Amino acid sequence: MADETFGEVPQSELLYELKGVSYSYLDKFSALNNVDVSIKTGERIALLGANGSGKSTLLLMLAGLIFPSKGGIKFLGRDLTEGIFFRSKVGIVFQNPDIQLFNSNVADEILFGLLQLGLPEKDIRNRLENSLSAMGIKHLRDRHPQYLSIGEKKRVAIASVLAMEPDVFLLDEPTAGLDPRTTRHLIETISTLSEKGRTIITATQDIHIVPEIADRAIILSEDKIVIKDGDMRDILRDKELLERHNLIHSHTHIHEGKSHLHPHEHPDHHHPHE
Repeated sequence: MADETFGEVPQSELLYELKGVSYSYLDKFSALNNVDVSIKTGERIALLGANGSGKSTLLLMLAGLIFPSKGGIKFLGRDLTEGIFFRSKVGIVFQNPDIQLFNSNVADEILFGLLQLGLPEKDIRNRLENSLSAMGIKHLRDRHPQYLSIGEKKRVAIASVLAMEPDVFLLDEPTAGLDPRTTRHLIETISTLSEKGRTIITATQDIHIVPEIADRAIILSEDKIVIKDGDMRDILRDKELLERHNLIHSHTHIHEGKSHLHPHEHPDHHHPHE
């Protein structure tokens, strides 16, 4: 089948539509079960769930890197298949940055994707500098990714996707391995991208960042099914739901859509719990 290409992604339109989507690795290890999800352009969505609930698998499917074992998925109304070319519209940051990094230095890592777009040299250089600056890694530009820390590698991987300026950003545990300052940079970057109309879908177990990066939350259960999909604030207020799916500690408190921990005294203990 010949490749089909997509033009500009229109705002306020149905971007993805998943119906009855299931996926199994090696045809026997279930990763998603009968998932129905619709995503509009410009949405900020948090995918929540315990380890093994299928969050990463769902992101890979939205990126067109794997395809349903059962059910179907559409992108802008067209069946998403291996013959559909839309990768310039969708960028994914993997949980493990080593999967993405293979060039001899950080600058070349970012330039690799840019050079595939056929942009003028001036635009390529501007995008390189802007992405290095956005993630605070200008000082790493000549370093080999192999010798960077996990947090530095994650910043490089994010920068390489930022430079491509896709319409859809898929982020798999983006704050894992990041220090607080870099996490703040990332949150601010997501906000900026959202203001520009980009669609941001983030798989995370870091419940504390959800109020700042998402308006909608989707919870996947250990059975790899969607058990809740709705307004982020309503979902974060449902402490019983979050506890049941191992998303918060029993002493986490949610106030006005934000979660935090603080000490509790118990009759049979003489020390606070965090």
